[in-house]
Amino acid sequence: MPETVNGPEGVTEWDLISWGVHEENVARLRQRIFTAVRDGDWPKVRNLQKLLLRSWSNALVSVRQVTQRNAGRHTAGIDGVVVLDSAARMAMAREVLRTMSSWEPLPVRRVYIPKANGKQRPLGIPVIMDRAHQARVKNALEPEWEARFEPRSYGFRPGRGCQDAGSALFWTLKGKSRRVWILDADLTAAFDKISHSFLLEQLGSFPARDLIAGWLTAGVFEAGKGFAPTEEGTPQGGVISPLLLNIALHGLEEAAGVRYQGHDEARVEKDSPVLIRYADDFAVCCHTRQQAERVKARLEGWLARRGMSVNEDKTRIVHLTQGFDFLGWTIRRYRNGKLLIKPSKKAVRKHRDQLAEKMRRLRGSNAMAVIATLSPVIRGWTAYHRCMVSSKVFGSLEDYMWKLTWKWARYSHQNKPPRWVAARYYGTHCPSRDDRWVFGDKDTGAYLIKHPWTAIRRHIMVKGAASPDDPGLAGYWRYRRDKYAMPLDEHTLALLARQDRNCPLCGDPLIDISHLPGSAEQWQDWWMSVTRRDIQPAPSEPGTPRQDGTRNARVSTALIHASCNRALKARERRSSSASQLQPALS
Repeated sequence: MPETVNGPEGVTEWDLISWGVHEENVARLRQRIFTAVRDGDWPKVRNLQKLLLRSWSNALVSVRQVTQRNAGRHTAGIDGVVVLDSAARMAMAREVLRTMSSWEPLPVRRVYIPKANGKQRPLGIPVIMDRAHQARVKNALEPEWEARFEPRSYGFRPGRGCQDAGSALFWTLKGKSRRVWILDADLTAAFDKISHSFLLEQLGSFPARDLIAGWLTAGVFEAGKGFAPTEEGTPQGGVISPLLLNIALHGLEEAAGVRYQGHDEARVEKDSPVLIRYADDFAVCCHTRQQAERVKARLEGWLARRGMSVNEDKTRIVHLTQGFDFLGWTIRRYRNGKLLIKPSKKAVRKHRDQLAEKMRRLRGSNAMAVIATLSPVIRGWTAYHRCMVSSKVFGSLEDYMWKLTWKWARYSHQNKPPRWVAARYYGTHCPSRDDRWVFGDKDTGAYLIKHPWTAIRRHIMVKGAASPDDPGLAGYWRYRRDKYAMPLDEHTLALLARQDRNCPLCGDPLIDISHLPGSAEQWQDWWMSVTRRDIQPAPSEPGTPRQDGTRNARVSTALIHASCNRALKARERRSSSASQLQPALS
């Protein structure tokens, strides 16, 4: 029986589901919602949202998102439940569909993670069922607001990221731009202060409005403190929370006095300020200090109605020649008139501290442990910063890494002379580079990559208010995906292209191109979640026919999930153990 949009008939096994069909069903309904909003046909918008909320495809895709793709899939809520196998995922998808109109949100589990300033950031971890319902509701709500969001909003939106925000600042401030006074602003605990009444008012007659209200007031459970009600804010850690923050901050450009030239979303009036926002961080580019102060005063009143306020400790008005930090970069106009965007001193210092801390923990380990631990960190950090003026910083970090590895090697062999240590750990391990000071493991051939090996490549900013949910821009997004590669090395890009960005073992995507990692830490997490491995192609794959009519299944290098690699190794160990026991049993 064929798989349909609105019913589970014919689907009996999670691993046999045709995911392309269901993802296409969800994408098509999202596009129809987007188009109806642009046309102003609100009755049609609400009917399409109801259809998507009841969709079996949406339930399947949402469960897959939170149990297979999200980084927090191994983290449980207050019920202690995680869903990590196929049978449990299928059962959960059916339960999501069954409870779509009767689900009662549960309190979130409060945990804390360290912030850069030494303080603790509170996170709220919903139970896995709440996360699935939130993903389902987000798919229905997001395309409505993608059709309404302002063009220079880049945080937590499909197809947009930090690099787009940095590029927008460059194109606004470059050359002889007269917008030389910058309001560098940050909001105080934005997620925790959003007004519930204002947010629900913004949602209007959205079909799942009551369910969202339930999530907002579900409360928090913290170990040692018990249950506490939530009267404001949305838990930072929920699937739908970033979208709700964007909805609450919609209209920030208009409040700052930004005026566009007609319907051209790329050009603003000459005397107008320009506001670029990424989540709760934003910068307003103004002509004079007085204009910046007026914008700040207006925004303070506008934010107060939404329950939020400007963080005075992090908000300042600076001249462009002084420079300011934004999303880990320093943006500054130098004496020669050039505008340069470089990795900030704070970001470089944090990266150095991270590398040094990991090296201290690796004392007593072997070279392979050093390479496996540090390579994702280096790849992730350089992937994030490669689109800016980073060559000198990469070079200085290469020198720093040499000192760290040399210190580690000397510590590991304190009774050996320097020449012996150098011969053991350094050499021309990378065949494509004439560099005899590459740290590596001679037994396996593995080596530690260097920061400068990541080539600088300028990011091409997303145009105007373009959204992947706009069916009229399908060609633009396809061209953008094919023309402008992700910030990865050529070999990794070639493997992703050959595999259609999917893991050959499990079939799941290796990377979501519509939601690329948004920070250096997220890129590090991505590199830790994948690995290269030589695998045997499936018998059904094409190959050179042999004389006996079989196909030549040639072993080839593939990019796979690290979790799939661990599972494959476990199966190989079990198979090897069984084969060794077989002769004894016979």
